[in-house]
Amino acid sequence: MSNLYQLDGRVPVLQAVPFGLQHVLAMFVSNITPIIILASVVGLDSQLSAALIQNCMIIAGIGTLIQLYPVWRIGSRLPIVMGISFTFLSIAIVIGTTQGMGTLMGAVVIGGVVEGLLGLFPKYWTKLIPHVVAATVVTAIGFSLLPIGANSFAGGQGAADFGSMNNWIVGSITLLACLLTQVFAKGILRSLSVLVGLIVGYIVAICFGMVDFSALSGVGVVALPKFMPFDLSFDLGATLSVIAIFLVSATETIGDTSALANGALGRNPHKSELGAAVACDGFVSSIAGLFGCTPITSFSQNVGLAAMSKVVNRFTIGTGAVIMILGGIFPAIGTILTTIPQCVLGGCTVMMFGSILFAGFGMMARAGFSQRNMVIVSLSLSIGLGFTQATQMFGIFPQIIQTVFAENCVAVVFLLAVILNLILPKEKETEEK
Repeated sequence: MSNLYQLDGRVPVLQAVPFGLQHVLAMFVSNITPIIILASVVGLDSQLSAALIQNCMIIAGIGTLIQLYPVWRIGSRLPIVMGISFTFLSIAIVIGTTQGMGTLMGAVVIGGVVEGLLGLFPKYWTKLIPHVVAATVVTAIGFSLLPIGANSFAGGQGAADFGSMNNWIVGSITLLACLLTQVFAKGILRSLSVLVGLIVGYIVAICFGMVDFSALSGVGVVALPKFMPFDLSFDLGATLSVIAIFLVSATETIGDTSALANGALGRNPHKSELGAAVACDGFVSSIAGLFGCTPITSFSQNVGLAAMSKVVNRFTIGTGAVIMILGGIFPAIGTILTTIPQCVLGGCTVMMFGSILFAGFGMMARAGFSQRNMVIVSLSLSIGLGFTQATQMFGIFPQIIQTVFAENCVAVVFLLAVILNLILPKEKETEEK
């Protein structure tokens, strides 16, 4: 059993599957939601939308496997779970509706290559991200996820029954099941606290009549991925806009990698791991574009799950990646997973997202509480988290600035932390080693 808590320990398949499934359940809805929203806004037909959802599951599985088992210098060899990024959704909707999906996918392919090349040369940029900057970004990621967990707990933003009594009851029971398992269970069961909570919450949701199985009626047995569903076209403005968002995505991946290494492995990430994670982020995103999907990135909720459970075994996480791929090839698997109510997922993620915050606080403690670090952390977080809550403040700036920064606190926090770290004078007695 101790091998579950080692990167390369041997774990039996039957033991690995529930832990891998736990990771899939933690991110499944978030993985397919961006493409569902994009397809709906752009006006794609239901058949093509279903094919894109399947493609997204397959790409997420492939990206996760490459992170776990690198190809050359692409992939960090860390238990990072990949999925379709929400960060690109707003710019994807703009380009998809005004210039077409072909132009969007062309920009994704090129932008992914740019980010991938950036990841191959980490020695030229990782010096910009000392411990205090990484800690600040990880903390910002934790704070940014809290509203997502709360909205899911209440039934999902925009849901007709948002905040209903049923959602409160089911979400609370799910959270309580996770908490009791985490506190009182021992051994493997404690590490499966999120899966236990999901199962308990799902059963309660069925009893409340909140689970709709009607979508299973018309699902086929096997569906192969659809390659290049859109003819690629290229536009300079669209491509530059998407590249700018890729740089934001890279900062999130850097933060997630740092949080994972600190929270689950108890150490700081190596420069090569940061670069390899970003390279995987970029190059797999280019592949995603060829399959009609928006870019892929590391999933923070799974970082929180790894930090909470301490299960970091690559083979175990890899079983989750295989489940995602199978879910894309066998539509019934993915359809069943989509029946999980948002309030059940919210009940599980509340505690997971908090663990990312805890990891960020731990990183800050290791960076030290000097006057210089206090200025970097406090100013970056207060402006990054505060200003992005008042998005109309950015109305005087060009559209590209609004797209990149107005609703993305992680990007603002990262940029400010890097700039402050560069311009503030060093304190010799607390200078980072």
